[in-house]
Amino acid sequence: MDQQLNLVTLGVEDLRVSRRFYSRGLGWTPLLDLDEIVFYQVGKGLALALFPLTELGADTGHAATAGTPFTLAQNLGSPAEVDAAVRRAREAGATVLKEPQHAAFGGYHGYFADPDGHRWEVCHNPGWSVADDGTVTLMAVEAPDTED
Repeated sequence: MDQQLNLVTLGVEDLRVSRRFYSRGLGWTPLLDLDEIVFYQVGKGLALALFPLTELGADTGHAATAGTPFTLAQNLGSPAEVDAAVRRAREAGATVLKEPQHAAFGGYHGYFADPDGHRWEVCHNPGWSVADDGTVTLMAVEAPDTED
């Protein structure tokens, strides 16, 4: 099996509410928007789908539950962009789990949960870069001394 990921599907309680949160609230443009599922292009060769939780359970043959034991993350170009993204998510109805702040990894980040409890980290990691071909480079950075 190739080491790649092409689609992340989030099970959602109310597709209408989640569609409104991502499309209107966060300003994302759907790649394909159908009555029963909506897809967003989120990276090179990577899409995010919103699919009703009950339908996801039926499709997999196993009950699906709301919320996630993992986080989805977006790396932005600056701490100011992180602040703006968290502000926009809050205005769209997200629950802010952690206000934007300096992080132990040397960057800046905050967390929010979408209407279904899916956790998003919005961060600025100066050690993270993506080449034109989509290859990720990740280097350790030192946390700034914030005790001045």
